[in-house]
Amino acid sequence: MKILTSPSSFGQITTEPFDLLTGAGYEVINNPFGRKLTEDEVLDIAKECVGIVAGVEPLTARVMDGLPALKCISRVGIGMDSVDLEYAKQKGIIVTNTPDGPTRAVAELTLAMTLSLLRRIPQADAALKNRQWKKQTGNLIFNKVIGVVGLGRIGRMVSGFFRGIGNPVIGFDPYSDIAWSEQAGVKLVDFETLLKTADIITLHVPGNTDKTFVIGAKEFELIKSSALLINISRGGIVDEAALFNALSTKKLGGAAIDVFSEEPYTGVLCDLDNVVLTPHLGSYAEEGKLLMEIDAVNNLLNALKN
Repeated sequence: MKILTSPSSFGQITTEPFDLLTGAGYEVINNPFGRKLTEDEVLDIAKECVGIVAGVEPLTARVMDGLPALKCISRVGIGMDSVDLEYAKQKGIIVTNTPDGPTRAVAELTLAMTLSLLRRIPQADAALKNRQWKKQTGNLIFNKVIGVVGLGRIGRMVSGFFRGIGNPVIGFDPYSDIAWSEQAGVKLVDFETLLKTADIITLHVPGNTDKTFVIGAKEFELIKSSALLINISRGGIVDEAALFNALSTKKLGGAAIDVFSEEPYTGVLCDLDNVVLTPHLGSYAEEGKLLMEIDAVNNLLNALKN
């Protein structure tokens, strides 16, 4: 029996995830391309597979129809946008994910991106590597109001980090936990109030069910011109054209973006100085990444066993 491991960097930290699969008697087919797979590539590579340890490749109804042996899709990570969950349910294909593994890695990157933007660390680094001794004047994080959109596992940890260094934190979540917010010292507000009030807005939401933007042109009109926007949650929840316009016209102070509507990203945001861009590496900390891979493999093995 065969298993496809599709994430391009799967098993690079240690061979333990592969060892678990082969030890259970499965033949492993690893992603041979070193990038996100297309539908046709999944169909070709996984045609005899009973399971997929999945990344963000499109696992559509067409793909599932073309993989008659498929019994389980085990996502390495949280997001399920690339999987047609309704069709998988109709087909009796079990779908799992790893909600705990990336939490700390994404939360820590949120803090790192915020500090990098405030102190203009990427700009200082780039100048010095070009042999330019150019001092960058940034800003302190002290007293900045942090607005956390989405108070799930990651949003709560992010809130805790900022509260821990003394920042006031406001939060918005349609399913707010009042008891948690009171205990955590996070003031719950509506979405519009958060946009108007926060100095730093950080997004930790799966996106709108109707695929509309969470932050678009209308929202940028509400946000302070000095504010910073951090998106390490999902590509497509921020209107990238509206973001470019806000940054290039100084209607927004800066942004840090780790996820994009189309990846790899090569768009116009790359031309701006007031944005920090990273290539979807929110979970790419060795400890968290390995934990996710092992959890995904164990989820798959348990599903196939049962």
